[in-house]
Amino acid sequence: MAGYRAPLREMRFWLGQLMEQGGQPTLPAYGGFPADLVEAVLEEAAHLAEDVLDPLYRLADREGVEFEAGEVRMPEEIKAAYRQFADAGWVGLSAPAEFGGQALPQVLATAVNEIWKSANLAFSLCPMLTQGAIGALARHANSSVQRRFLPKMIAGGWTGTMNLTEPQAGSDLGALRAIAEPADDHYRLSGRKIFITWGDHDLAENIVHLVLARTPGAPDGVRGLSLFVVPKFLVDDDGRVAARNEVTTVSIEEKLGIHGSPTCVLSYGDGQGAKAWLVGEESRGLEYMFTMMNSARLAVGVEGLAMAERAYQQALAYSRERVQGKRPLDGGPAVILEHPDVRRMLMLMKAGSDAMRALCYLAGLELDRSDGGGGEALERASLLTPIVKGWCTETAQELASLGVQIHGGAGYIEETGAAQIMRDARVLTIYEGTTGIQANDLVGRKLIRDGGAALGALLDEVGGLLPTLAAAGALLAATESALRDGVAAARQAVDAVLARHADDPDLAGAVAVNLLMLMGTLLGGWQLAAGAVSAQAALKTDTGDRDWLTAKIVTAEFYAEHLMPRVHAYLAAVLAGSRTVMGLTPEQMTR
Repeated sequence: MAGYRAPLREMRFWLGQLMEQGGQPTLPAYGGFPADLVEAVLEEAAHLAEDVLDPLYRLADREGVEFEAGEVRMPEEIKAAYRQFADAGWVGLSAPAEFGGQALPQVLATAVNEIWKSANLAFSLCPMLTQGAIGALARHANSSVQRRFLPKMIAGGWTGTMNLTEPQAGSDLGALRAIAEPADDHYRLSGRKIFITWGDHDLAENIVHLVLARTPGAPDGVRGLSLFVVPKFLVDDDGRVAARNEVTTVSIEEKLGIHGSPTCVLSYGDGQGAKAWLVGEESRGLEYMFTMMNSARLAVGVEGLAMAERAYQQALAYSRERVQGKRPLDGGPAVILEHPDVRRMLMLMKAGSDAMRALCYLAGLELDRSDGGGGEALERASLLTPIVKGWCTETAQELASLGVQIHGGAGYIEETGAAQIMRDARVLTIYEGTTGIQANDLVGRKLIRDGGAALGALLDEVGGLLPTLAAAGALLAATESALRDGVAAARQAVDAVLARHADDPDLAGAVAVNLLMLMGTLLGGWQLAAGAVSAQAALKTDTGDRDWLTAKIVTAEFYAEHLMPRVHAYLAAVLAGSRTVMGLTPEQMTR
């Protein structure tokens, strides 16, 4: 099985492309964004990923985790890797400098996180959740809670989790029952939480759980939820770990993939109640938790990209070695890379992962531009979040499956590793809200709520590239045509939803996923088209590797010809509305 290699040239290209495209070569909030800093961070991340994390990818899948007497135990190799990871300061890459973080741009952190996730997805979930918890506490917790928990979390000595759902609730957070009773300067929290990723382990000294629960007398539904910090071990006044808190690991889940990531059922307060500290104000917990949830949603979108990249690298390496069939010209033995259908599948993987990378990095850049405040940049980041999460993870399913297909029968055998990528990627469309939840967010909260203003502004920006593409001539003609038609299709879909949703209560839910997939496909094509324009400009000035730059143009044209036509199929489904989706009665659904 081929090992993972960080695609640094691709990463540099798209990071640079976004800086130029946004007309913002530096990010003033971070004192500039010098190229040598980018290079140093990416190179060091690549070394750790390739030398330490990637070799453990298969081991984590085979050995999994141990659960005994209420404790989760990790393989020694994973514990050693985490110590190396934390000691190098990677957990706090984009965390506030005030508490020991490096405060580097989110767009750079997005690229680095792609590397971790490609190298070892199960491992990467632990620091990803810690980073999300850090962000939520840094924005919403009081200074006492921040001082107590953030420095150790940013240093990697303590990790973080997100505790949302319960056995009876699923995705319906309004049905949560966990309760937190006031007790002096803290609360006593009781309840059971399920599907807690990295909810227990022995990598770090302490685990800081962020938990949604109700306070006595709080309103029903999501309006009555508050957010609490509940550490596995209590912390004394000097910041040292003390007695065990009332947090018990009841069980761990046996999963299809990511076996190296413990998914736990946690019980809080089996005695007097787990000691907990309120974050912010009561009954604003879901609002605060959305800081972590949105961070996690973008991160899971990056995980879709990461799994697609790993699948592509492995399939390409296999296609260069596997001899099967004959060359059409001379009848000699051929490696399967020479077969047009294999090349077609590889091009789908290459073009798809390139588009995903550009879109993920764009979302990170918009967060940097917002600098933690509001305004158009934050609005744009919020608009992109469900698209990045939904489209990238759905596309990852297709591309990971193509990776298995390219391997043929060998891909279905665990020995080659292609199957593990497909198994690991499968949860990504479910994590942090299913594709349907992301799509409903896009249509309900982002499209209908503002009458299409934010989405319309984004489509205006996409369309703004068309004159440049037209001026490029025949070389980018297919890309220009596909993008022009794609923008028109997107506008038609948006107009149809806005015009008809009030008269059909089922419309939004019935068409939302198709609209999300339309937008993801279009935005991916937009970014590849912009990259092709930059590549063409570099070719004219004779700067850079001509073969590599030409490949950027051909990849964009391939995307335009083979992936952009899907936009019109998604449009047709949106225009069809809810009639046949809801056309059968529940009784008629029965076989």
